[in-house]
Amino acid sequence: MEYFLTEEQQMIVETAWELTKNKILPVRAELDEKNEFASEVMLDIAKADLFSIFIPEEYGGLGGGCFEMVLAMEQLARGCVGIATSFAASALGIYPVMLAGSREMKEKYLPAIAAGEIWAAFGLTEAGAGSDASGVKTTAVLEGDQWILNGTKQWITNGGEAQVYSIIALTDPSKGARGASIFVVEDGDPGFSYGKKEDKMGIRSSATRELIMKDCRIPKDRLVGRKGTGFITVMKTLDLSRPGIGSLGVGLAQAALDESVTYAKQRVQFGKPVISFQAVQHMLADMATYLEAARALLYAAARHIDSNPKKMSKVSAMSKVFATDMAMKVTTDAVQVLGGYGYMKEYPVEKMMRDAKILQIYEGTNQIQRNVIGQELNREYS
Repeated sequence: MEYFLTEEQQMIVETAWELTKNKILPVRAELDEKNEFASEVMLDIAKADLFSIFIPEEYGGLGGGCFEMVLAMEQLARGCVGIATSFAASALGIYPVMLAGSREMKEKYLPAIAAGEIWAAFGLTEAGAGSDASGVKTTAVLEGDQWILNGTKQWITNGGEAQVYSIIALTDPSKGARGASIFVVEDGDPGFSYGKKEDKMGIRSSATRELIMKDCRIPKDRLVGRKGTGFITVMKTLDLSRPGIGSLGVGLAQAALDESVTYAKQRVQFGKPVISFQAVQHMLADMATYLEAARALLYAAARHIDSNPKKMSKVSAMSKVFATDMAMKVTTDAVQVLGGYGYMKEYPVEKMMRDAKILQIYEGTNQIQRNVIGQELNREYS
């Protein structure tokens, strides 16, 4: 379908796809098998200037919006969702600074992110705070000219690989979510360490670790925005980032469809290619139709967010939930189309199916996305 991309947007798509073909596809199976972070590929992404897409021009970026990020991430996900997740997580980690940070803070971090010199991560999830983001227990206490943070963050993408972390902590526990603030913690800060690297079912080329803060001391000026506004910034950050997860679903499903059609044209049973059988044609037709529907919704949602950022919660959630549910279905069907071959690691669709599952879970489970959509509808019709 024609989405009337500008010349710059088309260049982003082409650049990301060329990088995927040349740098990601050749190494994705090995990285997955070894559970190895794709540090070299991340440097290649930086060289291709893709980290600058979402950074404002005044801080050395291209000044792109949600739509431009969606375009790039979709193409990276066609190669490997794990690598695309590492890229996306760096944007997620720095969004709070972009949204609420001081000018001095932006000048310190954003040019380095744009150049790919440093990576970021987002520290929200804890053992008791996942879907319930208000359940955060990490605390931050001001002593003199330093904040002292105590707590543990769980399942943090880019943990141990990033140099900069946006950490959500309670500055006034008595106020619950209204007492939450955001801080920038840097790799090497005293009292800041990492737990073990998680051994995951999918996205194994991304790094997932605990973040441990034990009397972690950071300068007073590392508070992002005003004290007590952290939860609001978190919600804005997730609204902005969720279409990116939808784009991972679309890119992954496109790759699964490509593999399925190619295989169905080559695999001969009963004297003819299996794509000639109606049962297989119908599966492929559904895969392609759901994929195009998800892409259309995703692109429309991203453009809406860029033009109307104050009303983005519902469409952001819709684009995430529909595209990622679609990706799970399409990758599962891809394994079915390939049959026994699809179940073998020699073919990429089994990895695609494993990778797809996390898309329905992280950055707000799809059940939570439906809650968001339902709550917005309740407000709209009241």
